[in-house]
Amino acid sequence: MKRTASAVWNGDLKQGKGALTTQSGVLRETQYSFTTRFEDGIGTNPEELIAAAHAGCFTMAFSAALGKAGFTPGRLFTQASLTFEQVNQNWTITTIQLDLSGHVPGIDDQKFQQIAAEAKTNCPVSRVLNANIILNAKLEKS
Repeated sequence: MKRTASAVWNGDLKQGKGALTTQSGVLRETQYSFTTRFEDGIGTNPEELIAAAHAGCFTMAFSAALGKAGFTPGRLFTQASLTFEQVNQNWTITTIQLDLSGHVPGIDDQKFQQIAAEAKTNCPVSRVLNANIILNAKLEKS
C-alpha cells in the first residue's frame, strides 16, 4: 500500500505561500505558509497534519486492539497535542500528547489503560515519530 501527497511552494520563507494536495483529494491545494506554521494564519501546516494523523492512527489502533481483546468501543475521542520547538537551533517535534477518552462497555480501567498503552506503542504513526509520546487515557463511566 502506498499513499501520496504533494506540496508546492512559491516565494521565500516568510512571504511565500504553498499548497498541499493529498491522493484522496481531502486536501486539494490547501494553503500553508509561514503564518499558518508559526503564527495564526488561515490554512494548515505540517505539524497540525502530523497531529491529526497521529490522533487518527492511534484511535484506530486502539479500536482494533479492543476488538482483539473482545471489547466493542462505543465512542473513542483522541486529541493529539504536538509540541514544536527549537532544539539546538533546529525546529523539532519534541512531544506529542495523546489525550484519549472512551466509552467501552464491559471493560475495567486497568484493561483500558493496558490496551491503550499497547495501541500507543503499536500505532504505525507512533513508530515513525522520533518524539516523546505521552498518553493520558480516561475511561468514561456509563
